Amino acid sequence: MLRRNSFRLPRHPASVGLARRRVREHLADWGHGPADPVAADAVLLVSELATNVVRHGPLLEREFEVAVTALADGSCLIEVSDEGRLEPRPRVAGQLEETGRGLHVVENVAAAWGVWSRGRHGKTVWALVVAD
Repeated sequence: MLRRNSFRLPRHPASVGLARRRVREHLADWGHGPADPVAADAVLLVSELATNVVRHGPLLEREFEVAVTALADGSCLIEVSDEGRLEPRPRVAGQLEETGRGLHVVENVAAAWGVWSRGRHGKTVWALVVAD
C-alpha cells in the first residue's frame, strides 16, 4: 500500500520544525514508530531539504510544499518543492563554517536523491529512505 500526504508551509525558519513534526506524525500514523530508523532518517532529510528552501529559495516565494510517501516495502520518499529553478548542489564548507553541509547529510543518509524540474513552476528535491 502506498500512502502519501502533502502540505504547504510558509517560507519561514519556524516552518522547518513544523515540517519535521508533520512528517513524523504522518509516518507514525502509518506505522513508523519513533524507534523506526526509516522515520528518523525521513525526519532528518525533510529538515535539511526544508532548511535549504528557507535559506536559499526565491525571495518572493511565500510558501513551499512538503510531501511524504510511505511505500509498501516500508521505504519512504520525501519531496520538498519550491519555485526556484536552480538545482541545489553540495558545496565544500570550511572547517569553521556553521552551514553548507546539508546536502552532504542528504547524500549520506538517503539511498538516492535528486531533483525533478517542474518547468516554470520550479523544482522538487526528493530523497528516498530504504527500509532494511
